[in-house]
Amino acid sequence: MLKQVQQMQSRMAKVQAELEDERVEASAGGGAVKAVATGSQKLVSVTIAPDLATDVEMLQDLVVAAVNEAMERSRDLAASRMQELTAGLGLPPGLL
Repeated sequence: MLKQVQQMQSRMAKVQAELEDERVEASAGGGAVKAVATGSQKLVSVTIAPDLATDVEMLQDLVVAAVNEAMERSRDLAASRMQELTAGLGLPPGLL
């Protein structure tokens, strides 16, 4: 049992390292604002169409929407990878 736990910890560490390199992208405003995040929920970049610079309020809303969507996709990616890792262990969903 201890050996299985150690193997699981090793695989989890590997998956977490891989998630650092994974990228997800989300956009808002029909692609006017794009946000890119890693699989470990770190924002990497935000790209804004130059024509949005005149409407600051809309720009702020679109940035928030794009970043929130990128973070959601990042969490989904991480959850999917962890679920793949724990498949067959008989653990209840959402435990890890």
